[in-house]
Amino acid sequence: MKPNKLELCSVNGTQLNLEALYQIAPSCFTEVKDEKTGELRHVVNFKTLRQLLGDNAVEDADEMYQFTWPGKQEARREAARPTTKTLRPVVEDSVDWDHTQNLYIEGDNLEVLKLLQKSYMGKVKMIYIDPPYNTGNDFVYDDDFAASQDDYDLFAGNIDELGNRYRKNTETNGRFHSDWCSMMYSRLMVARSLLTEDGVIFVSIDDNEQRNLKNICDEIFGDKNFLGNITIIVKPEGRRYGSFAKCHESCLVYAKDKDLVECNEIEVEGATYQYFDEIGGFNLKGLRNRNVKAFNSTNRPNLRYPFYVDINHPDQNNLFPVTTIANNNYVKVEASIIDGLESVWRWGKETSEQKKSQLTAYKGPDGIIRIFQKERKLTQTAKTVWIDKRFISNKGTKESIDLLGKGIFDYPKPLKLVEQILQIGSEEESIILDFFSGSSTTAHAVMQLNAEDCGNRKYIMVQLPEETPEDSEARKAGYNTIPEIAKERIRRAGKKIKEESPLTTQNLDTGFRVFRLADSNFEEVKKAPAEYNQSQLDLFLNNVKSDRTDLDLLFGAMLSWGVQLSLPMTSEEVDGKMIYSVNDGDLVACFADDITENIVKAMADKQPLRVLFRDSCFARDDAKINVFETLKQLLDWSEEEAIKNIKVI
Repeated sequence: MKPNKLELCSVNGTQLNLEALYQIAPSCFTEVKDEKTGELRHVVNFKTLRQLLGDNAVEDADEMYQFTWPGKQEARREAARPTTKTLRPVVEDSVDWDHTQNLYIEGDNLEVLKLLQKSYMGKVKMIYIDPPYNTGNDFVYDDDFAASQDDYDLFAGNIDELGNRYRKNTETNGRFHSDWCSMMYSRLMVARSLLTEDGVIFVSIDDNEQRNLKNICDEIFGDKNFLGNITIIVKPEGRRYGSFAKCHESCLVYAKDKDLVECNEIEVEGATYQYFDEIGGFNLKGLRNRNVKAFNSTNRPNLRYPFYVDINHPDQNNLFPVTTIANNNYVKVEASIIDGLESVWRWGKETSEQKKSQLTAYKGPDGIIRIFQKERKLTQTAKTVWIDKRFISNKGTKESIDLLGKGIFDYPKPLKLVEQILQIGSEEESIILDFFSGSSTTAHAVMQLNAEDCGNRKYIMVQLPEETPEDSEARKAGYNTIPEIAKERIRRAGKKIKEESPLTTQNLDTGFRVFRLADSNFEEVKKAPAEYNQSQLDLFLNNVKSDRTDLDLLFGAMLSWGVQLSLPMTSEEVDGKMIYSVNDGDLVACFADDITENIVKAMADKQPLRVLFRDSCFARDDAKINVFETLKQLLDWSEEEAIKNIKVI
């Protein structure tokens, strides 16, 4: 046998839907022969599916409740359509490339979301987006939902280097609301797949599209998963719009599965409480998380570990010291078993190690030892109306001026507003996604909150490389695109946070890896071999584009294979060839020509989970087969395991 080709496109959304349907209704599937490949494939038998649904199916009812617009069907198809684009690493724009776990991605967010699916499906705890409000001059997009040739001719001169077409959505456009709905629908469909089962999404919006956004989210996330509509006072004095002075914006909140979500309480500004209440009762909340549907040792294994309590040395309040280090004289305390499930702690192990001095233990009347925080800020359930001077819109502008200068970026969201959203929707080890990231207030807020609670949240920022206006202050200051502004803001914000709290932010991750959306790393080979001349036949031996590097190929393969882009990597040279290892063997790759036996052995020594080569690494098929068999033997893989784990590009 020889290694197979690695599939180099994003997830096929249609296939995901088929797989989900198969899990709940396998009897409605049948096999047919594919006319193109001649192979058997699974398809849905709609007659059987209708029978399973009984009277709960409808096709052509004269009247039924639905939300639709011109272009909706194409938006749904576009969300499911795979992409062959890739993300190229931009090391020179990055900060602390080798150690950071944060990502900043430049490119159209629909394409980027599709590319992230294999690596981050079900991994993102919280999404926050502040999309264009469709005010008539803020909506720039590159989608083309059944556009006419006249439309194309009108805007053909406004394209980027990838051939994408961008235009403003003005009120003179006859499909003003339809285009906005299509843009949001496809992106939210893909974004939902990235959320963890207990994940949540917050979407800021104003009155222009609030009604339509609510209908779209009800359909994509399910109206039963609606958590709330937060009204945020952003301009107390109001801004005159017709008969009323507008004071507020909205933020819609949805869960992927409401039954699995317990939103965190928010802190009451300036209030704390101590060990005992006024009558001597122990009033602190336990560190154990009792929301066992969402938090248990099965889906949160990193939050399951013991603490150790020194019960021989109580303090004057009969509270015991807590540590993470085992000792024969200490009592081991683990999160208990509740309703048959092993519960877990609220804090991850790293956070507990950093903050163990803030913990104490108390032995209750029932004899059970419980772990608590000594002192914590008073919290309360978040309300649906937020009136806070820190959330006023000009606060965000002032923060931008303080970091970047006047006129560089107007009206970003206030830092404390996004920080409070993070407190409600994320945990201390969460991945946070913002795919309309603008000036990257979300990245700033993630770093700030981590600095305050010793969390280890990671962010993924995605932003279209929209150009700044020619005569703007941003352009005069040297910022040609919005991503350039955002990256500089993150750099300066991270530096400022560390300067303000140097003792508590030594290990704070203020770095980020930059990636840029690009066309495939590979030349298209669409013709039959007979249609090529001799010089063009080299494409079949080496179809990698001439400007692409080993890192381009490595990260492209990581996307295709479902390996997260933030994982650490190392490289070493063997026989003059470079070997790359991602996360100590999650993926080991070599793209050099003339692979030697020493290289193969060095790769096997890393005990890899996946092995990757370029097709051009092998002069002949027999060399490829030899490497396949050698790796299979050295790694003690079965034929099936080797076929699955060894790939070429």
